[in-house]
Amino acid sequence: MRQYLQLCQRIVDEGIWVENARTGTRCLTVINADLEYDVGNNQFPLLTTRKSYYKAAIAELLGYLRGYDSAAQFRAIGCNTWNANANENQAWLDNPHRKGEDDMGRVYGVQGRRWQKPDGSTLDQLAKIVSNLSKGIDDRAEILTFYNPGEFELGCLRPCMHTHTFSLLGDKLYLTSYQRSCDVPLGLNFNQVQCFVLLALMAQITGHKAGKAYHKIANAHVYENQLELLKLQLQREPYPSPRLTINPEIRSLTDLETWVTTDDFVLHDYQYHPAIKYPFSV
Repeated sequence: MRQYLQLCQRIVDEGIWVENARTGTRCLTVINADLEYDVGNNQFPLLTTRKSYYKAAIAELLGYLRGYDSAAQFRAIGCNTWNANANENQAWLDNPHRKGEDDMGRVYGVQGRRWQKPDGSTLDQLAKIVSNLSKGIDDRAEILTFYNPGEFELGCLRPCMHTHTFSLLGDKLYLTSYQRSCDVPLGLNFNQVQCFVLLALMAQITGHKAGKAYHKIANAHVYENQLELLKLQLQREPYPSPRLTINPEIRSLTDLETWVTTDDFVLHDYQYHPAIKYPFSV
C-alpha cells in the first residue's frame, strides 16, 4: 500500500504532461517504477485507501490463463474490463480482422496459449512453463509473454502487462512481471492483484513455495481527468494489508482451465475507505 501511494505522489510531484493520441486525454507521466509483493507471507496488495474489487482482477487473470479471446467469455466469469476495448474502440471496430461483437482478437492469453508458429502450428507457452517448474526445472527462460509485434493488428489492444518471468531458487518460486504502460489510479491495483495471484497459483500447482513477485512498470501515468480524485485518495491513511486464501484443491493447470472460479479465492480482514469512481479512457 505504501509503495502504491509513493508512486502516486511521485507522479503528482514529478510527472510530465504527455499527450495521448489514442484516448485524446493527456497524462501526467513518470518513467520506471518498481514494486514488489510478499506473496510467501500473504501480504495481499489490495488498496485500502479506496474500496477495490479484487474478484474481477482474478477473473481476468483466469481468462488470460485459459486463452480467452471474447469479452463474452470474460463476462461469464465475472470480468467486464474487456467490453469497451472489444466493442467501443473505433480503430478495432474498423479493423477487417475483427470477427464481430465481443471479439478481442489475438491478445493476451491467446498469445500465451496459442502463439502462432511459422509452420502453422501453435506454441502453448504456459503449459511448457508449468511442465518445467513441476519437474524442478528452471532454464532461465520460463517466460510467458503476450507481446507479439507481428500480430498487433490482429487484436483490439496491445498488451500492457506483457511478460512474466518465473524463477526457481531451491523450492521457492519467484515472479518478475513487466508492464509497458500503466493507468495508475484505475488499472494498477488490478495488475498488483494479478501479479500476486499468478505467483501464488503457479507455486501451488507446480509444488513450490511462493517467494516475492517483482513488478516493473515502464510508463506510469495518471489521466488528466483522474488527477483531482487521486489527490483525494492520497489524503487517506491506509489500513493494514488483507490476506487471501486460495482453495488448496487447485492442483493443476487443468483445474485452472476447467472448474476454478472467483469463489475459490477468499479475502480476509479487508478494511477500506469509500470507493472512488475513476473515469476510464478507451
